[in-house]
Amino acid sequence: MKGVEILKDHPLLGEVLTEGALGFVAALHREFNPVRKALLARRQELWARYRAGERPDFLEATAFVRGGNWRVAEAPEDLQDRRVEITGPVDRKMIVNALNSGARVFMADFEDALSPTWDNVIRGQKNLYDAVRRQIDFVSPEGKAYKLQEKTATLVVRPRGWHLPEKHVLVDGEPYFYLPKLESHLEARLWNEVFHFAQDYLGLPRGTIRATVLIETILAALEMEEILFELKAHAAGLNAGRWDYIFSCIKKFADTAPIFPDRAQVTMTVPFMKAYAELLVKSCHTHEAHAIGGMAAFIPSRKDPEVNERAFQQVRADKEREASQGFDGTWVAHPDLVPVAKEVFDRYLGDKPHQKHVKREDVHVTAADLLNFQVPGGKVTEAGLRNNVSVALQYLNQWLLGNGAAAIFNLMEDAATAEISRAQLWQWRRHGARLDDGRPVDTALIRRTVEEELARIAGELGAERFAAGRFRDAAKLLLELVEADDLVEFLTLPAYERVLAEERR
Repeated sequence: MKGVEILKDHPLLGEVLTEGALGFVAALHREFNPVRKALLARRQELWARYRAGERPDFLEATAFVRGGNWRVAEAPEDLQDRRVEITGPVDRKMIVNALNSGARVFMADFEDALSPTWDNVIRGQKNLYDAVRRQIDFVSPEGKAYKLQEKTATLVVRPRGWHLPEKHVLVDGEPYFYLPKLESHLEARLWNEVFHFAQDYLGLPRGTIRATVLIETILAALEMEEILFELKAHAAGLNAGRWDYIFSCIKKFADTAPIFPDRAQVTMTVPFMKAYAELLVKSCHTHEAHAIGGMAAFIPSRKDPEVNERAFQQVRADKEREASQGFDGTWVAHPDLVPVAKEVFDRYLGDKPHQKHVKREDVHVTAADLLNFQVPGGKVTEAGLRNNVSVALQYLNQWLLGNGAAAIFNLMEDAATAEISRAQLWQWRRHGARLDDGRPVDTALIRRTVEEELARIAGELGAERFAAGRFRDAAKLLLELVEADDLVEFLTLPAYERVLAEERR
């Protein structure tokens, strides 16, 4: 196709990147690339101002939107009841198991749960193509059959953020970008224009596309009603994050934010996270949109029922908090957690599909509430330091090997966990944090901890399995990120360059 160049072959290329698909991609890119570039530049300008000490606020220019008498479009039937949603990567086994899990919705994740090797990108698209046509049944190499049940979850897709270019496809000589992790209503406006363009291009009625926005940045939290307003006809709701949201709080105010304690202490009940969650519910329900809670990432053990029961109790408590705050549903990472979360939301929802009638008129959140990052009683501990180092090493190793979702310490981790882990290590070193025993978190301590954790992992895996991994590459990347003078915006950018280099070998 004129102006479109594919730089790497793949056996499924003809099925996925057809002439029609490439034409659609090129048309989107040519229509919206100037606005995309301008919005990315705007992000950098604002970031520089916030790092210099400026603080954002609710926008005066859009005050008429907040609390205004308007509503988003009615949700389609298959998105009315979203009490439990399961999320995960786009490999064939995960898609079948998730669609059969008993959850109401499956979010197939091309972003944080995907390491964007060319094979993963192409096979992931092919798997979705097969799933919507109910032709994804297969038999694993071990001989186990995977087959879709008659009733399956509603399939939704999380596209890759626009900060990460697809360097295997060029449009008019430039890498093609997907759309963003939203940071403002202006970016939501771009989404809306893209939806209109796509529907017109494909001959679909306007309003066919529906989108749920994951509010995973502090700036988006200040514009939640505006984001819904911009997407009005296409809006399906908002979703609360945790690790990416906290990461954005550290990142956007990298030189001025207070030192965050161990990330395990930054729960959804600390004041600024509670304010964010309750404001999300209020913003959604004021305008008849769904509010979806955060992730339960626990992976049940087949060998230790006691560990499972303790974890299930924590999951129940977390989902109880969400349901009592007014959320209409929640996320889980494993099929075994579907009934645990469902039991809680069944008690609150009964036979109703949602609880949008809970308007949360008692919630009055200011920008200062969202920006007060103090965590009462918070400490930086050696255990927290080691956990951040170990999780970052293990996840980056998996990402470099082509796995975007990895089981670590009985939790399903994705890029968001690695981001918050390395951002905390950077902040602690850069701003002179001390452990609760008085030791400074300096370069020497972090490097020593990295070597100790590598030795521990090698001891657990054995020399052969350790050598087959990319742990040394992961350690080098982690230290580059942590020891940088400025906080790198996304770790996936330098990590992607390493993936590309490996593909070229």
